[in-house]
Amino acid sequence: MAAITHSPLLELLKEKGMIDDLQYEEVSAEHGRSGKPVSKLLNDFGVLDMESQLQIMADHLGTEVVSLKNKDIPKEITDLVPLAQARLYQCIPIGYSGTALQIAMAEPLDPGRVDELGYVVKRELQMVVADPTEIEKAIDKHYQGGDDDAGFADILKELGQDTDIAKEAEAASSGDTDALKDVANEMPIVRFVNLVLAQAIQDRASDIHFEPFETEFKIRYRVDGALYEMAPPPKHLALPVISRLKVLSGLNISERRLPQDGRITYNISGREVDLRISTLPTQFGESVVLRVLDRSAVRLELEVLGLPKHVFDYVSEAVLRPNGILIVTGPTGSGKTTTLYSCLRRVNTIDSKLLTAEDPVEYDIEGIMQVAINESVGLTFGKALRSFLRQDPDVIMVGEIRDVETAQIAIQASLTGHLVLSTLHTNDAPGAVTRLVDMGIEPFLISSTLMAVLAQRLVRSICKNCRTPFEPTEHQLALLNLSAHDLGDKMFYYGRGCSDCHDTGYLGRKGIFELLIVGDEVRVQINERAPTVVLRQKAIEVGMATLREDGLRSIFEGGTTIEEVLKYT
Repeated sequence: MAAITHSPLLELLKEKGMIDDLQYEEVSAEHGRSGKPVSKLLNDFGVLDMESQLQIMADHLGTEVVSLKNKDIPKEITDLVPLAQARLYQCIPIGYSGTALQIAMAEPLDPGRVDELGYVVKRELQMVVADPTEIEKAIDKHYQGGDDDAGFADILKELGQDTDIAKEAEAASSGDTDALKDVANEMPIVRFVNLVLAQAIQDRASDIHFEPFETEFKIRYRVDGALYEMAPPPKHLALPVISRLKVLSGLNISERRLPQDGRITYNISGREVDLRISTLPTQFGESVVLRVLDRSAVRLELEVLGLPKHVFDYVSEAVLRPNGILIVTGPTGSGKTTTLYSCLRRVNTIDSKLLTAEDPVEYDIEGIMQVAINESVGLTFGKALRSFLRQDPDVIMVGEIRDVETAQIAIQASLTGHLVLSTLHTNDAPGAVTRLVDMGIEPFLISSTLMAVLAQRLVRSICKNCRTPFEPTEHQLALLNLSAHDLGDKMFYYGRGCSDCHDTGYLGRKGIFELLIVGDEVRVQINERAPTVVLRQKAIEVGMATLREDGLRSIFEGGTTIEEVLKYT
């Protein structure tokens, strides 16, 4: 179950007796689960309309409610708060009241955010209250064509010139815990880390890398599978920035010799984003990678995965079976977990008991018992699975079949009437069968329990805004084993590059899939211990479309490019 998170607005409403304990807990739990803003949830649940919420906040702060609809704000006013900060704090300056700058903010009750903003703007502030949706629209309208990087560059310049931070970083490098904490909590460092995280999340990054080298400190983030570098901060900021990230995630700030793992719940634009943190000691300091798990950006539904029709129909039917094993396979970062979660959501009904063993738990899903594997205390996949069988489940998800013990218990669970979903790291669907045999599983057990193997890859989608048709060369066609004769009137596309896709030509990713259904003919091959090549050939004979063929389907539909399909298949 999702952790209940505390919101200043909810606390205020509860204090005033305007919501009861049940409403408080329901909204908190849904906020923690979905990351949706509390004000929107209160409105959607019919607890309190937006108008009343705004008035209560204004009365509490001794200020007024303003409407931003059709409000013109002079450029010299909006220039006082850079776009990056306006997005990070979900606020917009609207004018002056005496000497104080009036700012409309989506979360005016959070004193920490108000103080941070005051430090950024370096002016006396007067908070006013406005509808968060109107604030968002006003930011889009008044900062149109604004430069996000301007605010980032300003902070970098300021930090580079801040000699106090440099001295504190030097003092903290000896490993004194108090000195490390002090420099990690310095306002410029707090601001900088907040801005880096906000910028990366804004750009839909899946991972953020903080990498100290001998003479520089790099920050890179991965968008749609490709890495992009931010403007590098001064080298002396490596220790304060990494210490700040460790403070946020509750890691041991003085331990710099061993790898550590943790989690940060980060609030951006009123929604909560989970960040999984991993530290690694290197020659020149700790390298840190944050995995971004944005619950509001991921829709865990089979319908939105882009499965070809025959795959969607089969998987939708297979997950409703009482027993059997369904394996999803592919390299790291190919969307296997998202596919499995989407399958679980399909069967997550009141009359089914669902258990998962994951390393680590990526998304909290209401109604599912999720167990985080912890090998350091002896909680392995095998041990968790054995306990699962005594918990009377209907469906079991195993994050990954890593060893023969886990594979044997998964098969045992399937034979005793449970549906088992899991993943394997293999290059294609037939390779998963061979991997299980190589682990030492008897072929007759595999053929009698395995329903299907779904192999998948994520390829970058062509940006719809700048998608352009082109004529492929003979060489490109030859790489795809196609000839001009095979094409007929089929079109090929590429992305020219535009502001929507940051001139990359790609925006978002889509899956390509290969489904091996274990039917009678494939079973015979498995029982005969056929090698992968033979198994693959038989699967194609009985109708399996390969990853390459599904990639061609995506190319012809204008979804992706020749380069992407050649890269991943």
